[in-house]
Amino acid sequence: MLKEKATNVYGKELKDLTNEEIYYLLLDLCKDMADEKKASYENGKKKLYYISAEFLIGKLMGNNLINLGIYEEVKKELAEAGKTLCEIEEVENEPSLGNGGLGRLAACFLDSIATLGLNGDGVGLNYHLGLFKQEFVKNLQKEEENPWITEKSWLKRQPEEFTVQFGEFAMKSVLYDMDVIGYNNRINRLHLFDVEEVDEGIVKDGIDFDKADVKKNLTLFLYPDDSTEEGRLLRVYQQYFMVSCGAQLILKEAKERGSNLHDLYDYAVVQINDTHPSMVIPELIRLLMAEGIDIKEAITIIEKTCAYTNHTILAEALEKWPMHYLQKVAPAIVPIICVLDAIKKAEYSDPSMAIIDHENRVHMAHMDIHYGFSVNGVAYLHTEILKDTELKQFYDIYPQKFNNKTNGITFRRWLLHCNPELAELLDEQIGSEYKKDAKNLEKLLTKVDDQNVLDKLLEIKKDNKKVLADFLKETQDIEINTDAIFDIQVKRLHEYKRQQLNILYGIHKYLEIKAGKKPTTPIVMIFGAKAAPAYTIAKDIIHLILCMQELIENDEDVKPYLQIVMIENYNVTKAEEVIPACDISEQISLASKEASGTGNMKFMLNGAVTLGTEDGANVEIHQLVGDDNIYIFGEKSETVIARYARGDYRSKDYYEKSEMIKEAVDFIVSDELMKIGKKENLERLYNELLNKDWFMTFPDMEEYVATKEKAYADYEDRNAWAKKMVVNIAKAGFFSSDRTIEEYNKDIWHL
Repeated sequence: MLKEKATNVYGKELKDLTNEEIYYLLLDLCKDMADEKKASYENGKKKLYYISAEFLIGKLMGNNLINLGIYEEVKKELAEAGKTLCEIEEVENEPSLGNGGLGRLAACFLDSIATLGLNGDGVGLNYHLGLFKQEFVKNLQKEEENPWITEKSWLKRQPEEFTVQFGEFAMKSVLYDMDVIGYNNRINRLHLFDVEEVDEGIVKDGIDFDKADVKKNLTLFLYPDDSTEEGRLLRVYQQYFMVSCGAQLILKEAKERGSNLHDLYDYAVVQINDTHPSMVIPELIRLLMAEGIDIKEAITIIEKTCAYTNHTILAEALEKWPMHYLQKVAPAIVPIICVLDAIKKAEYSDPSMAIIDHENRVHMAHMDIHYGFSVNGVAYLHTEILKDTELKQFYDIYPQKFNNKTNGITFRRWLLHCNPELAELLDEQIGSEYKKDAKNLEKLLTKVDDQNVLDKLLEIKKDNKKVLADFLKETQDIEINTDAIFDIQVKRLHEYKRQQLNILYGIHKYLEIKAGKKPTTPIVMIFGAKAAPAYTIAKDIIHLILCMQELIENDEDVKPYLQIVMIENYNVTKAEEVIPACDISEQISLASKEASGTGNMKFMLNGAVTLGTEDGANVEIHQLVGDDNIYIFGEKSETVIARYARGDYRSKDYYEKSEMIKEAVDFIVSDELMKIGKKENLERLYNELLNKDWFMTFPDMEEYVATKEKAYADYEDRNAWAKKMVVNIAKAGFFSSDRTIEEYNKDIWHL
């Protein structure tokens, strides 16, 4: 397959090519195969447009080779030429198109939509520098630009151009497509809109740039810093540009498929992924009116076309834009939003349901709920909280719109690609049907008492720990003990995810070891997370973790028993190294605050055992694996919601009552840490915990410590632990994104 291509393209034998040359051969091979497959698929009348500000797709080479069915063949051919596919994959840059779970979910969904043979494309923006590249300097996060676009990549420029009219100027779009290659099935596309004028040269010193120069900065960064007025306005420019281009594409393609636009909903369904693309509703109405359809009918059409996914219970994450922002950025849709608001105000007098509130702010989620035909949460608990409290007033009038779609992950990437040894064991023990239908993983339960399988699972875990240890040595020059328990928390840094609770445990454990109480098996606590550039407390938590890492690294009494490691610039590529090596998966968000989580699913699939609160999809993991195969702690969501409602939480009360909490928290401002860290950052975090602790770290801390100690003690019985691994892997099938997408299609999209 490759030998002939090597001769034709480079006039050399495969063994004599550089890794870069081989990578480009494979890139062309995948693109050619995708083009051939694309031609064989009928598009179908109705099409899904999944609009999202983020698509955290990760490196694509390995995943695409697997989905095209040629991964093993390519690997073998390269090995015969003295090359390794892993090294070739390293050549690829990771696309900087997403940040956290929202974007990773969108990527898994696109994979599953294509794998199930559904007609559906993604729509987003082609960010040149992504979120940012994280570097650690003096134990602080430093943000640097993260360029990823090379001359030859998965991006394919398309001929379509659309004009977007802003308030004071217009911009013409450039469209790039990426193939979305389904597993043994169809090829869809991810449409990424860009502008010619974007100028990476305007970025100075880290990620600082002129936020007012919209023509040059529009598609530079994902989520520009919103701590300034210019940064917030830029977000609105980005969002309107994305939905206007997307809406124009939707109508163009619908007409090409035979729609007269009066029947648009028979030809298109738009899934609004979180509130960032909400302006697609008034923009589609505007475009239909420009086609001669009156506003009343245009609204009715869009009410049957758009559906909304809510991803958050955090009120601050439900976007509310001041009307004067929209008047400046997108004046053409302002009269339409005013009409949409007036219609609903005439129907419902409750001010909490208004689209435009008394402060003249536009509530994006309210517009989505009123004018979409479906509103879904992303885990059972999350959807129930939306119905019972956060969006209760909407649920009371639109009960038929609300539904749950528990998130999922694509098993091809998170098992076949990142844990081939485990995939091989599964193939051998239960056959390979699980690759297409993850429910078949349940067959592994028949092996729960098979000593060979248990031994092999422990051996695979040990191998994956060595792989991660080598990776950390190579990338950060950190050496870790592969005989230790790997206790891992990797996700976006946010106080509600409570990395601060985990590092307080790290301090507690450090102090115990200093006092002579040593763990039976050493522990490696691994963190990975980026904090938003303007999120001060989140950056302070990173600082504390890095200070503890340095303190322990230089303490010969503690280091043999405890290590704390923070992975720099955590991303999909690093997740693929981290997740297979994990023993204990930390999912410790404050109950009622995590919509779902998907890291929890990837970890269980790879044989980690969850330590978590009854929050998000942890609730469903708990139901599936049973009490003996998960470690649950902490207050329930009802308790937390009631305490917020009363407003009577005082963190100091817990601090004063618990010697353990007091000792750990006081250590943040101890002489030992002050020598290593920055006084300003450590004192600010200490005061935040002591006087605010908005996400209630302290009420759960004693139970968290006890539960974690129980998990560590249980780990000592290696056979019993291996059985927990079997149950977690076997029960992970429910969390396939193929299942999630089947549900979306059956209940919402009807493709």
